[in-house]
Amino acid sequence: MFARILGGAIVLAAAAVLVVAGWPQLFGLQQAAGVAQVVAMRGLAAAVALLLVVVLVVLAMLARPARRFFASLAVVLLAFVCLTAAVLGTRGFGDQAMPTPGGSDVTVLAWNTLGNAPGPTAVATLIAESGADVVALPETTWEFAGEVVDLLAADGIQMQRFTAAYDQISRARSTTLLVSIELGEYEAALDAPTTSQLPSVVATPVDGSGPTLIAVHAVAPVEGEMAGWRSDLEWVAQQCATENVIVAGDMNSTIDHWAGLGATDGAAIGSCLDAAIETGNGAVGTWPTMLPTLLGAPIDHVLVGPAWVATGFRVIGSHDGHGSDHRPVLAMLTPTLEP
Repeated sequence: MFARILGGAIVLAAAAVLVVAGWPQLFGLQQAAGVAQVVAMRGLAAAVALLLVVVLVVLAMLARPARRFFASLAVVLLAFVCLTAAVLGTRGFGDQAMPTPGGSDVTVLAWNTLGNAPGPTAVATLIAESGADVVALPETTWEFAGEVVDLLAADGIQMQRFTAAYDQISRARSTTLLVSIELGEYEAALDAPTTSQLPSVVATPVDGSGPTLIAVHAVAPVEGEMAGWRSDLEWVAQQCATENVIVAGDMNSTIDHWAGLGATDGAAIGSCLDAAIETGNGAVGTWPTMLPTLLGAPIDHVLVGPAWVATGFRVIGSHDGHGSDHRPVLAMLTPTLEP
């Protein structure tokens, strides 16, 4: 009798843990330590749970006295796998079709370079091949970005360069934003405080006629940085209060973590929509490159205010061997109202 009661308690506890892991927003735990890390890796969690289901089914077949216990755990885990698959399915497993850009469209590229790891030629080539008008490069220094800009200029592509750095020691504490001169002249207050531990860049059009452009690098939700991580997400939400804004970069968070930060119905964060979600790519992981895309975490984003709509999005897997642990993301954006 005691063994049966204990087994039932274990199954119920496992079910409770898996409900929290599957939909922490229900309990307001999406930004809690431990939970935040698990929910970021939904695909990997589901894969591990499915493997455990197989193991438990085998144990149920072999261990007759504990068959009900193992079978019950298998059912609970299978329910978690189905819930996770349903959530990921609604976000999209990948639709990488990119429309041909129109005259008023803006192409945005974001790539955390892991401290300049890919080298300037790889970055410049990707920018040129993608036709990016706006490029967010977390962990990219001023000097490295200058080499990229020079390579692009040699191909007839003119880019404005803005780099914010919290120090000159760690490359991770630099973030660069490149803006095509085709979008007009931009300016940035590079000494202004932005995100807590890693800098972000906010650039605005000099004549006031274009979108505000933001390259973001939020700190990772690791031990000792949880408070800073939460404040970074709140900062992003505040930037997304502007209608005509485009935000891109490494946000070290998924759409799950933004629950409660939306300012309008249907918004992902602030008043912004997430380009990946809107185009059926929200379940495609961008980090780490060592994992397949459907097992990784979609933490690199392009966000748009109500003045823009995402018409295409792509997680670029062809650069997994170029040194960074992040995959680049590319988005095609169209203004909701023609100028």
